[in-house]
Amino acid sequence: MSIEVRRATDEDLERWNGYVDRSPQGRLPHEREALSVLADHADATLHPLVGFKGQEPVGIFPVFEIDKRLVTTVFSPPPHLRVPYLGPAFCNMGKLKQRKREKRRQRFVDGCLEWIEEELGPRYGHVRTSPGVRDARPFKWNAFEATPEYTYAVDLTREEDDLLASFSSDARRNVRNTADDAYEIEVGGPEEIGLIHEQVRHRYESQGIDFDVPLEFVCDLAEATVGGAVRPYTLRVDGEFVGGILALEYGDRIGRWMGGVRTGADVDVPTNDLLDWAIMRDGRERGLEVYDLVGADTRRINRYKAKFNPDLETYYSLEYGSLGMRAIASVYDSVK
Repeated sequence: MSIEVRRATDEDLERWNGYVDRSPQGRLPHEREALSVLADHADATLHPLVGFKGQEPVGIFPVFEIDKRLVTTVFSPPPHLRVPYLGPAFCNMGKLKQRKREKRRQRFVDGCLEWIEEELGPRYGHVRTSPGVRDARPFKWNAFEATPEYTYAVDLTREEDDLLASFSSDARRNVRNTADDAYEIEVGGPEEIGLIHEQVRHRYESQGIDFDVPLEFVCDLAEATVGGAVRPYTLRVDGEFVGGILALEYGDRIGRWMGGVRTGADVDVPTNDLLDWAIMRDGRERGLEVYDLVGADTRRINRYKAKFNPDLETYYSLEYGSLGMRAIASVYDSVK
């Protein structure tokens, strides 16, 4: 029986979040409500594709169509918004043998790409998968260029003492030797989202890098999500905001999305070590299993992230189009 791929019907959309929840690749941005926020702020048309083998769902693939100067392009996730992962999420494949799993996955991706070509005819496409996608061949066999990307993931299933003991000596020392009354960490709301967003924007601009993620987008995403959460962790000293991390939580994972930048505050507190540790402890206590440090491709930053003794995970950046179109597409932030 072949795989039927279609643009999600109203009935499909009612069940969409259930498909996300049962997929190992499902992340918060895959949620139906999150996709609507992404489309609104990217000025894009959302095409939520879903595939079935008979009545059984085999995958979802949200695609965003953006038309620029009469040229159609497709993205997943859309550019500019610095969403770390999206792309396809597969369902009901865990119990299949390798041959059947590969065959079903290939037919689903083939069907999605055929739909995109026939209905949209894009001249350029870019997909960034979640770490749960380990096989890029279905895209390579459809003329996509696949580039492996990397992130760090900390295993939270260990006992707290064992987790801390696995850190580098300086990270352990920063956590253990900083007095509890020297700082305060809390999970805030819209005000704290604004503080973290502003700090990140200033940090990027000080390095000559544009940071055009709208604050309204982050707040709308936080308000819209239903199965996950945008959690703004902030650290204050004597009541004054020093630093923060916006974390995205979904399923058994929480990820470091924005923040954790070097602060200019004149305080004798290891801000980012304490924030990361607070997120890990909080996640453990609430039954989460993984803390995704989101990114392991920048040598300078990796030196910091690696001290938490994380595992290395792979995901893929997938690009389609002529060399000329790829050069034009490079003007988009967050594409490469």
